[in-house]
Amino acid sequence: MNQQYDAIVIGSGQGGTPLSVALANAGLRTALVERKHVGGTCINEGCTPTKTMVASGRVAYLARRAGDYGIHTGPISVDLKKVRQRKRDIVNTFRNGNQSRIEKTANLELIFGEASFTAAKSILVRMNDGGQRTIVAERIFINAGTRAGVPKLEGLNSVPFLDNISIMELGDLPDHLIVLGGGYVGLEFGQLFRRLGSRVTIIQSQGQLITHEDPDIAEEITKILRQDGIDIILNAKAQRVSQSGQGILLEVESQQVLSTMAGSHFLVATGRVPNSDTLNLAAANIRTNERGFIEVNERLETSAPDIYALGDIKGGPAFTHISYDDFRILRGNLLEHKSLSTKDRQVPYCMFIDPQLGRVGLTETEARAQGRKIRCAKLPMTSVARALEVDETRGFMKAVVDAENNQILGAAVLGIEGGEVMSVLETAMMGRLPYTALRDATYAHPTLAESLNNLFMAMDRS
Repeated sequence: MNQQYDAIVIGSGQGGTPLSVALANAGLRTALVERKHVGGTCINEGCTPTKTMVASGRVAYLARRAGDYGIHTGPISVDLKKVRQRKRDIVNTFRNGNQSRIEKTANLELIFGEASFTAAKSILVRMNDGGQRTIVAERIFINAGTRAGVPKLEGLNSVPFLDNISIMELGDLPDHLIVLGGGYVGLEFGQLFRRLGSRVTIIQSQGQLITHEDPDIAEEITKILRQDGIDIILNAKAQRVSQSGQGILLEVESQQVLSTMAGSHFLVATGRVPNSDTLNLAAANIRTNERGFIEVNERLETSAPDIYALGDIKGGPAFTHISYDDFRILRGNLLEHKSLSTKDRQVPYCMFIDPQLGRVGLTETEARAQGRKIRCAKLPMTSVARALEVDETRGFMKAVVDAENNQILGAAVLGIEGGEVMSVLETAMMGRLPYTALRDATYAHPTLAESLNNLFMAMDRS
């Protein structure tokens, strides 16, 4: 028999979990279907574990730099198994806390299994413990996320390559880690393992790293990573990969020259694909784009009535905080009788290389492409008192301002705690403060936020 619910949520990520709790607390009998682990990518394979390991890498980096501060230490060694266990412990704490909250919520049933549509309002769940169930509901919410993409590379299916999940489970340091891809995953893991002691080479097919950023930002990041001892090869096309003993051989074409490099480990970090292929979306007439992401409107409605998609599976900005904001939109519209949408929301983000890159709003490139009249200001971190005091002066700050009304259109902070400084700028943008308000503000001295005075004074000179 079909089991009837008021709502079904597929996926317990950072949007699906709070949404299922909110629906249940509103008195709706709700089923939350999860294929593997409560918490989604962020808690289990994304933000939480990676940033935990990045913290260990930073400690190793600072320990090696101790002499710069007049502190003398002994030889530095890394226990990767302990780094891994610390990561596992934190993930388990977060995951178990979420699951406990779900299980204590009245009107909410947590079902472990794989969901697929059999009709517009009907879901077949293949249970992890065997058997299957069919559940139906008038409202269905899809929060099934994404997974690491596998590129079409000759020989890849015959070598033991790593992805963002398996690389965090290594018990021994790679001797030479080859990273395919110059985006967030590739750069964060590349710098992490370099700091832990591996030789690292990053292969990027295009002419700059993180291609959606302004060229000056990408160039500065490339400079920083090379300072850390990472080999970066731009405009390089991977042609084929093969196994050689316990290692791998990667054939690369760069500047019309074919070369072969040997590595002990191979990380594939070339993007992510949506987990829509197992959902049988056609049975519910749910449209996807050419890449398989579910199409939604500004209210997160799919092409099928009363079926919604939130988080990474709908495409667009793939960030935890965006998934959570999707939840807030749905909660507001469906339970609080509001009229919320994704239109014009800010999309802040932070890449946790060191120093961090905090970003919000338009890049200079995007603003010019829109034909806007803009002014830009840059401030090197070597001109920031706090950065000098702690000897963390790599990077720079950059702001883009509308030349006609002095509104801040966007900012990039590539520097120590760049994400925190970016958040100050985002708050000003939310309040529609002109840049002059930050230029003339009184900040505590000596803080990183105080540098906003000098950044926007530089705007006046631009």
